[in-house]
Amino acid sequence: MSVARQVVVEADGGSRGNPGPAGYGAVVIDPATGEPLAEAAEYIGVATNNVAEYRGLIAGLTAAKALFPDAGDALRVHVRMDSKLVVEQMSGRWKIKHPDMKPLAARAAAILPPSSVTYEWIPRAQNKHADRLANEAMDAGRDGRTWEASASTAALDTPSARTASAPPPVQGPPGDQAAGAARARAALAAARGAAAPEGLFPMPGAQEPEPPVEAAPVTGAAAPAAEPSAAPAAEPSEAPVAQAPEPSAAPVAQAPEPSAAPVASAPDLSATPQTGWGSAPDLGAPATLVLLRHGETALTPQKRFSGSGGTDPELSATGRDQAERAAEHFAALGTVQEIVSSPLRRCRETAAAVAARLGLDVHVDEGLRETDFGAWEGLTFGEVRERHGDDLTAWLASPDAAPTGGGESFAEVAGRVAAARDRIVARYAGRTVLLVTHVTPIKTLVRLALGAPPEALFRMELSAASISAVAYYGDGNASVRLLNDTSHLR
Repeated sequence: MSVARQVVVEADGGSRGNPGPAGYGAVVIDPATGEPLAEAAEYIGVATNNVAEYRGLIAGLTAAKALFPDAGDALRVHVRMDSKLVVEQMSGRWKIKHPDMKPLAARAAAILPPSSVTYEWIPRAQNKHADRLANEAMDAGRDGRTWEASASTAALDTPSARTASAPPPVQGPPGDQAAGAARARAALAAARGAAAPEGLFPMPGAQEPEPPVEAAPVTGAAAPAAEPSAAPAAEPSEAPVAQAPEPSAAPVAQAPEPSAAPVASAPDLSATPQTGWGSAPDLGAPATLVLLRHGETALTPQKRFSGSGGTDPELSATGRDQAERAAEHFAALGTVQEIVSSPLRRCRETAAAVAARLGLDVHVDEGLRETDFGAWEGLTFGEVRERHGDDLTAWLASPDAAPTGGGESFAEVAGRVAAARDRIVARYAGRTVLLVTHVTPIKTLVRLALGAPPEALFRMELSAASISAVAYYGDGNASVRLLNDTSHLR
């Protein structure tokens, strides 16, 4: 007789580059106690965010089934993921069109009877355990190591709310967790070695063989807490903008700058598009982010660094005129439904001008602020080179290098910009949102949406009060609609 049992599976995946070096993480949880029963994580070589997320789902379902082999059809698995794409596709509400996704979805669906599995989308903040596992796997792959369950600290970041929305547990005998985890480990290893559609395992273009999958019980012994990975799962790698100073681009500000570290994991909406055809009828209206750079300040024509750590200058007379012209433009279009601004004064003043014409409130998101340039604030590029030459060289050579005096690295900026994007896209799905922000955030958003290499940023110009636009669809695709439009200022 089958023994009734219910578990929760939390899974995630990420790609540092999208496509790029990728990994997944999954954890099986007792819904009654919130206790992790088994973990799995793996570096999978070069893949996209969505592929890594599906791989995490497959690993989680495989581990859950192996933990309770006697449960049979009585096993109930509640899957929680921050990938709306995977959740909606596996729930049957969205069609699966991408050729890479179809075999992955079929593989996941074949692990357990469809009636045994339910799916729930959760915010990324509630999926920290799986996210941490995915990052540990990617870190291990980067260092040429295999992820080891015994060295994982992901269980220390277990969210307390993880059982809040899970169905009531079906009570059953606790069983031997160590033996169950061993079965899960064996099942995952077998699944990895099993035949799969050509090009699925390993992924096409993988730069190295996949390390073995590991799954192990989480013991009660708590290891010392570790800092989260610098690049949370599922988000593409970032690059510093070609225009380091806040003012409009100048030849000196277009100095080549390196790619930055991977940025924060996004829900599925953050996935870089594989094609430009994201507007299929069944996806519904996209979330459209209209990106307005603020108007000029006194520092803009002088081409000085003006970020988050300086004097927070107000708009100049020219900047106020530019803001009014932008307001007239958006009032004539009548398409903007929400306004979100950087907290810095120049953006809030620009946003206020538009909001007054449209009758809308302005919401502020800290993630949209400009880079903190530390001791370089208010200086020209040439002055920085004279006074802080070594630090400037290091800053141009590495996205992890910060400006002199405790400024922000471009890797740090990229992470918070991507996180702000994810919050806004999730909050305003299907709506048109005006984001009033700066050079760095706008170039970051456009580059990520294009899935372009970091050097593409060197070919983007962003004038004061210019307009760009990116649409984000429900299947994870993004489409750049506009870049650096200044026609409303003429």
